[in-house]
Amino acid sequence: MSNGMVKKEAQEKLASQLWAIGDPMRLRLLALLPESPNCEHENNVSRLAEVLDISQPSVSHHLRILRQTGLVSHRKMCRDVFYWKNKSVLLEIAEAVAKLTLTQTKTAVAENAKQRSTAKA
Repeated sequence: MSNGMVKKEAQEKLASQLWAIGDPMRLRLLALLPESPNCEHENNVSRLAEVLDISQPSVSHHLRILRQTGLVSHRKMCRDVFYWKNKSVLLEIAEAVAKLTLTQTKTAVAENAKQRSTAKA
């Protein structure tokens, strides 16, 4: 597989992940989830639906999208399915966005400096 194909796949994956966290309800869900699997935080669908004041099917729908994009993990524990943030994936997303921002910022600064030097001449 060529480097261009890998880059394109990585960009498509990032776009999918950003779309998933771009929904306000999914952001609220992420904020509620712990960073590690355990039963103590009561992070199952029933409890999350109660806290968010939405239906259990809606919570399940949003969690499915977050799972499919790798943003959350889940496991059956303590007679229920519990969810938690996939911290490594969230950090990868943050790093990818930072790289995009820094690259664009560096380019914009260089172009601005070039325009200023051309204007002075």
